[in-house]
Amino acid sequence: MTSSSAASVSSALAPYGWDEIWAEAFTPYEAEGLLPGRVVRVDRGQCDVVTAGGVLRADTAFVTPHDPMRVVCTGDWVAVEPGGNPRYVRTYLPRRTAFVRSTSSNRSEGQILAANVDHAVVAVSLAVELDLGRIERFLALAWESGAQPVVVLTKADLVPDAVTRSHLVQDVETSAPGVPVVPVSAVDGEGLDVLAAVVAGGTSVLLGQSGAGKSTLANALLGEDVMDVQATRDVDGKGRHTTTTRNLLALPGGGVLIDTPGLRGVGLWDAETGVGQVFSEIEELAERCRFHDCAHETEPGCAVLAAIDSGELPERRLASYRKLLRENQRIVAKTDARLRAEIRKDWKRKGAIGRAAMEAKRGPHWRS
Repeated sequence: MTSSSAASVSSALAPYGWDEIWAEAFTPYEAEGLLPGRVVRVDRGQCDVVTAGGVLRADTAFVTPHDPMRVVCTGDWVAVEPGGNPRYVRTYLPRRTAFVRSTSSNRSEGQILAANVDHAVVAVSLAVELDLGRIERFLALAWESGAQPVVVLTKADLVPDAVTRSHLVQDVETSAPGVPVVPVSAVDGEGLDVLAAVVAGGTSVLLGQSGAGKSTLANALLGEDVMDVQATRDVDGKGRHTTTTRNLLALPGGGVLIDTPGLRGVGLWDAETGVGQVFSEIEELAERCRFHDCAHETEPGCAVLAAIDSGELPERRLASYRKLLRENQRIVAKTDARLRAEIRKDWKRKGAIGRAAMEAKRGPHWRS
């Protein structure tokens, strides 16, 4: 590639996140005459790829189609054949980050929702009751992906009481340590300037349940109605699911946005580090426990239980922490034989302790 053509590619793809590091990673494929591009949409084995010459349609079957963790996904930078019918994606460049959840199948597989993401924007509607546990679940996956999470509280205009809104924001901030929480209204524009400044600095993926207002939010950031939306229902304040594929869009103020369909199930996928990040205050307290393997149940000298007793730590947070750790452990154990054996050993140990405690409580003659 000549210097002028390289400059042309850089100029055309820069709005989609192309930089010198991606250019260097693409060098081996440049010698093969392949074209660099970014996947903006994937649909049934086909994908749309934005290149310096425009958007191309390409087949993804060449890239390990039977491994769900290695298939081409929205946000990937890929090497595409310059011609052919069909035209093929030959490979994708190593991902910097990847947002992964577990599939709903019983095969314990991960599903990549978006690749090369800098910010994970979790949209939560203020039109319905907050589900703090679900927010924590999204944040665990976001931290694990390598992206910086942001919680956006949509439909803020539907909470006219300033005191109530302040309490809702505080509840979310307590559940999201170290994460910006931004109330936003696409109707009156509240908070959009703050969010636009955040997403201008790289690639952002927009996540949340159906009806959280993601497509409306995407349109507000884009400055035009690109994503289809449906009206909010009067009965419960919820919108209805409209986005059916993951779409990558360049924002007019800079940055790239990946809009996603509403997620009903958000299963963890090897996200222990992410869970620890979400509940960082619990892990910090645990370091002060008397025993290094404290389970924070009945052990003496437990700093976590002491924080609950004093009101410093909400009991709901500890319950949510335990739930996500158990779920993540089950997922990992399905593919890790040694961990499965350790879990069984732990179950037997706890069972033996429980039986011994029960026998001691009943006394030596309870069998007679």
